[in-house]
Amino acid sequence: MSGWSGVTRRRGRRAYRDRRDAGEMLAAELESYRDRDAVVLGLARGGVPVGWQVARALGAPLDVFLVRKLGVPQWQELAMGALASGGGVVINDNLVRSLGIRDEDIEAAIARETEELHRRERAYRGDRPPADIENRVVILVDDGIATGASMLAAVRAVRAQNPARVVVAVPVGPASTCSELAREADDVVCASTPPGFEAVGQVFEDFHQVTDDEVRELLAAPTV
Repeated sequence: MSGWSGVTRRRGRRAYRDRRDAGEMLAAELESYRDRDAVVLGLARGGVPVGWQVARALGAPLDVFLVRKLGVPQWQELAMGALASGGGVVINDNLVRSLGIRDEDIEAAIARETEELHRRERAYRGDRPPADIENRVVILVDDGIATGASMLAAVRAVRAQNPARVVVAVPVGPASTCSELAREADDVVCASTPPGFEAVGQVFEDFHQVTDDEVRELLAAPTV
């Protein structure tokens, strides 16, 4: 475990009205991180409205964190990995080997998605620099996880910036994925782990696609 605990906290079945409701409930699970010099990073786009509620409840600053899927050549909807803000990369080695994907194809996908990731960061944040996370408790928030590949890329990218602690917090996810993430994060909070998990949206009454404008508005709204 290289010195971190990998604690996982899970709850049973829950339903949410929307992402705001999910964020409020998730914040209650994270109360122990109040006054811990924490910063909340919401994964764009759906994690930002959830993260805003968490940041407000904890009195912590909020910033956006991006993860981009690395699509298989000629089949972009199939992910061979993920790329995160700060340069964290996760590659599905088994898939790459089984499909015979070349190193140059992987490098091209990383270069392409890095450019798009930086473009979106500028669109959301403008000229404001990313939050300083060194020696701070970082709480990575999304509106849910399925395979966990995106969140894993985020955890690794954040870990490389020397935070005091990395916490994963989501309203919903399969218990198996939450446990896997606990191997790399210091704490994993999955507020709902429904049996027969099928999709993140199954526990939300309102699961509309979050827009870029919503992300910008929330980032501009004070949480402290």
